[in-house]
Amino acid sequence: MLAAGFSPIRPERRVRRRAWLLLSLGLLGACATTRQGIDLPNIDTWESRSAVLGEIREWEFKGRIAVKAGDEGFNGKLNWSQRDDTFTATVGGPLGIGTVRIEGDSRSVILTDNDGVETVLPDAELDLRHRYGWTIPVASLRYWALGIPDPSMAAVTDFDEQDRLVRLEQSSWIVEFSRYREGGGQQMPRILSATNPNTRVRMVIDRWLFFDR
Repeated sequence: MLAAGFSPIRPERRVRRRAWLLLSLGLLGACATTRQGIDLPNIDTWESRSAVLGEIREWEFKGRIAVKAGDEGFNGKLNWSQRDDTFTATVGGPLGIGTVRIEGDSRSVILTDNDGVETVLPDAELDLRHRYGWTIPVASLRYWALGIPDPSMAAVTDFDEQDRLVRLEQSSWIVEFSRYREGGGQQMPRILSATNPNTRVRMVIDRWLFFDR
């Protein structure tokens, strides 16, 4: 006998509810799954380091960034994701402008501001300076973060006793690597700074991930 006010659940409704529950759990499990990175091959010489890191096609890092340009600047979080020639960089922190996303490739760069408004940046470094009063070396940063020069331009380089880059001059920038730490099973840049006559950019990389294509 059923209590007053209750109606029986039909078998087909039980099936639908169970299917919906299993689907929901599956979606939650998929969302919670973290993609696993791989270890890099050995890069104990400059030749192997520049060859391996110059050919890696998919990677990301999470860290922090500080930019100073005259009276302007900020400190915030920086997440960078690279796939082939396409990058996505999310900068978040006390910018006074919220979180911004910069994404693009060798042909174009798009800035998405905190309100979701997209702006094409024909000259990313110059346009960022005009917009915010500070800039970052967008085109070359993907290489410098890995601890190798941008192959599109001439470079002056200095190395430590372990064949790791410690100082780099490219274009109007001087890049210094003050610390390395483990990333992908090898020694990767942990702290680096890039300066030019107008701007100083300092990055601390907390986590590296490399992926197998």
